[in-house]
Amino acid sequence: MRFFVYINLCATAIFFFLNKYYIGHSCEILQERLRKHLSDHKGFTSKAKDWMIVYSENFDSKIEAYKREREIKSWKSSSKIQRLIESSAG
Repeated sequence: MRFFVYINLCATAIFFFLNKYYIGHSCEILQERLRKHLSDHKGFTSKAKDWMIVYSENFDSKIEAYKREREIKSWKSSSKIQRLIESSAG
């Protein structure tokens, strides 16, 4: 089983020059996980319906994926997160 860390970006936030990210981890196929973020539910991602996956990493264990998620969240810097996303686009 593969595990993923992913970063979602709110497209509306891009229009308003905001960096609204959601960072998570999952063992689901990323498109299925995104579908759940876009569905009706309670929680952080329920506030917008235009999330898109802009970054992901693969891991062999849930522990590794969770550790990486916590590391990225600890940065508390949207510019550092943006650099990570841009580094993977090349």
